[in-house]
Amino acid sequence: MIDVEDEGALRIITLDRPDKANALTREMLAALADTVERAAADPAVKVVVLTGRGKVFSAGADLDEARAGLATDGVWERLSGAIADSPILTIAALNGTAAGGALGMVLACDLRIAVPGAKIFYPVMKLGFLPQPSDPGRLAALVGPARAKLILMGGARIEAPEALAIGLVDRLAEDPVAEARALAADAMGADRSHVEAIKEMLS
Repeated sequence: MIDVEDEGALRIITLDRPDKANALTREMLAALADTVERAAADPAVKVVVLTGRGKVFSAGADLDEARAGLATDGVWERLSGAIADSPILTIAALNGTAAGGALGMVLACDLRIAVPGAKIFYPVMKLGFLPQPSDPGRLAALVGPARAKLILMGGARIEAPEALAIGLVDRLAEDPVAEARALAADAMGADRSHVEAIKEMLS
């Protein structure tokens, strides 16, 4: 339920469950973490792009699995940690709305690009779940504590133009994967050690 395109210096990882709005199962989350960890360990890879198939990036956790324990499973933190700790450039290319726990992998990326019609929300208060432990801090680092509370506690749905204005996403593009490729060009042309060094300086 994920698709991986290996283009040498670039790996494109696509959530591939469009009939279920790319809702995330434990199997998918583990496969995503495995794929990111392999990319990070491969000296040829300099950039990872995360995207989705269809009109939605991800609706978050598969609700049946969430009720059965996925909501508190450590696999979420394993995935977001693998992305955040990766020594390469990571870009979320949001082909549509990102909701709930799916936001964790988006927040962990270095850059975020979204289609103009995307929405971002994290309805943990409404659903009775806590956000994954690292998500609130990453969210607050991007948008500030008050707006993080607006999203996590007020259940706000952030439209793409507002997300751009507040720093939740970095670019809007009709084709976010194409925009991600453009932004990745310098990193793909550089030595991986240079990519690692700049990322370390910014961490």
